[in-house]
Amino acid sequence: MLKMAKIIIDNVEYEIPDGSQMAATCENVGIPFSCNSGVCGTCQIEILEGAENLNELNKEETDLAMDRNHRLGCQCKILCGVVKVTY
Repeated sequence: MLKMAKIIIDNVEYEIPDGSQMAATCENVGIPFSCNSGVCGTCQIEILEGAENLNELNKEETDLAMDRNHRLGCQCKILCGVVKVTY
């Protein structure tokens, strides 16, 4: 059985498989995307809860001075559990 993680955006819950990229969910709810490769920074999100449930920051995010609570939606992967996001 596939384990599902939850992303909460604007108090709406979205389930995606553990280990999945968050990009499609973020883009579908209206978070602006442009390059989809972590260069432009338009898809910046704020992690309100559950930062420990995400992958580590990558080079693209550290180059843009992101931190555990300020990430790029195109680069985040939810490992498991629940992550609450705003933008």
